[in-house]
Amino acid sequence: MQLWTDEIEAMRPEARAVVDAGMALVAEAFASDGEPPKDLLGQVQQMRRTFERTFAPLPEAIVRDIAGVSCRTFLPDGPASAVYVHFHGGGMVIGAPEMGDTGNLDLSRRFGMAVVSVGYRKAPEHPFPAGPDDGIAVVKWVIENGLAEYGSNRIIVGGESAGGYMAAAVALRMRDELNASDNLIGANLVFGVHDWGHSPSQRGVRVLDGPDLLTPEGMAMFGDCYLPGMSIEERRSPNVSPLFADLQNLCPAFMSVGTADHLLDDTLMLAPRWAAAGNGVELFVAPEMPHGFQAFPC
Repeated sequence: MQLWTDEIEAMRPEARAVVDAGMALVAEAFASDGEPPKDLLGQVQQMRRTFERTFAPLPEAIVRDIAGVSCRTFLPDGPASAVYVHFHGGGMVIGAPEMGDTGNLDLSRRFGMAVVSVGYRKAPEHPFPAGPDDGIAVVKWVIENGLAEYGSNRIIVGGESAGGYMAAAVALRMRDELNASDNLIGANLVFGVHDWGHSPSQRGVRVLDGPDLLTPEGMAMFGDCYLPGMSIEERRSPNVSPLFADLQNLCPAFMSVGTADHLLDDTLMLAPRWAAAGNGVELFVAPEMPHGFQAFPC
C-alpha cells in the first residue's frame, strides 16, 4: 500500500526542513501573554485572544446571520456551481470563520462556488451538541434557500481539524435527519477529529515523532471542554464520533492528513471505513507534515 507517490516522497527532506524552520515561528505567533489562568474557562479565553492575533480577515467577506448563526460568506460572479459549507478548526473551543477567509475566497473565485463559513458555538460555554446543531441548521437553510440566494443548493461540507469533524458530523445528520443525501455532493475532511475517545495518535502513539502543533494534553483539554463528564465509551457514540457511525449512503470525500499529526490515525481509520461502506474516497497523506500543515510553505 502506497500512501503517497514517489514524487511526494522526493519532497520529504524539503518538508522536514520547512517544518523544523517554521515551528519556532508558529510557536512565537501562538505564544500566550503571561501566566495562564487557573480556571478552565480563563485558559480558553486566553487561548482565544492569542489565536485571534493570527487572523487575517478579508474585506470581500459578507457577514450575515443564517438560521440564527453568524456566517462569513463569499459569492461568485453569477450563479454558484455549489455551496461550500465550511467549518473552522480550533478543537471546538477556539477559532473563528475569519481563519478561512483567504482559502475560502480562493475557492469561491476558482470554482464559482458560494462559500458559507459557519461561526458555530464553542465549548466550554456551549458543549456538545451545540456546534453540530448550528452546523445542521445552516445546512438546512442552504437546502431550502440556496437556489434562490446563490443559484444552487448542492452542498459540499468541509473543514480543518475540529472543522473536519464538524463536516463529517453534519454530513451524517444531513442523511439521517434531513433525508438530504441528494443535496450532499462532497466532503473535504482535513485532518479531522473523528474519534473523540482518543485514537492512538491522539494519545501520543505516533508513527513519526516529529514536531506538531497538537499535543495529547491539548487534545484531552479540548475533549473535556466539548464533552464534559462523558466516559471514553460515551465519547465513541456514533452521534459524537463519526468514526463509529454507520457510513453508508454518504458522499465522495477527500481526506488529508500529515504523518506527524496527532490526528493521523483518525483519518487513516475513517478513510477505509468510508470506502468500505460504498462511498468514494481520495486520501492524501503528507509525509513529515504536522497538524495545520497548510501554514508551512512547501
